[in-house]
Amino acid sequence: MGDAIINTLTMRRFPAPSAILELLKPITWFPPMWAFACGVIATGVSFEGRWHLLIAGVILAGPMVCAASQAVNDWFDREVDAINEPQRPIPSGRMPGAWGLYVAIIWTGLSLLLGWLISPWAFVATLLGLLLAWFYSMPPLRFKQNGWLGNAACGISYEGLAWFTGSAVMMGDLIPSTPSILLAILYSIGAHGIMTLNDFKAIEGDRQMGVLSLPVQLGVAGAAENACLMMLAPQFGVFGLLLIWGAYWQAGVIVLLIAGQMVMMRNFLLDPVKRALFLSGFGVPLFVAGMMVSAFAVAGRFSVN
Repeated sequence: MGDAIINTLTMRRFPAPSAILELLKPITWFPPMWAFACGVIATGVSFEGRWHLLIAGVILAGPMVCAASQAVNDWFDREVDAINEPQRPIPSGRMPGAWGLYVAIIWTGLSLLLGWLISPWAFVATLLGLLLAWFYSMPPLRFKQNGWLGNAACGISYEGLAWFTGSAVMMGDLIPSTPSILLAILYSIGAHGIMTLNDFKAIEGDRQMGVLSLPVQLGVAGAAENACLMMLAPQFGVFGLLLIWGAYWQAGVIVLLIAGQMVMMRNFLLDPVKRALFLSGFGVPLFVAGMMVSAFAVAGRFSVN
């Protein structure tokens, strides 16, 4: 039976649709889709007559650009995944030959086409996001070789760029308000810490392949402390800005969300490798909830630049 399965995989010329979907990692689409929606909300602009922009933009952020970046990453990470996650489509053989690369290229092209159809800024943002995705994974740049650069690239692309694009597209490609831009920047910084949480599951493979993730560079304890600091500091910055802007009850909600994360982070720091997934699953939702709270706080409160 085992030999039959191996022979089937070897003879397969085209990947199964299920393997393609797994390569595109739908579970990762949520952060940029959410950030795009936050950018939309932060404008305070009515959805009337703009629903098509909202729907197309959310699809662009998640199932297109983010999915393309996942395919790119899996192709260039196939040797590392063979150690850390051998069940993934490429190292397992369910994505035969160079089909991982072909899917990455096709999805990149389709993303650019959709961005072009939405608006000029959507196209520019799509191009920037895809360049970051390819530079993150592809030699010789391969930003992910260094956890500081790689996590920054992901934070900018998944949070800040998506937020800015959501605001700009809904306003007819105008520059969003300064408060909206500040929030996008702060939550991009926070996403740097979130990305570090993902690195704890791949420490052994990263060491073997020379990937300088933050757990490899700083050690498990140092990377865990850094992840918590990078997540918390920007949120305290958001809290301060909301107070300055007179959004008092929203600032109070942000404090409660921060407090919930800190409780989980205290537990996480006791055993980062085992508890990183728990913090990702239960602490990160509190982080992203704060994004939407802050977006509503600035909606309609400020004029555009």
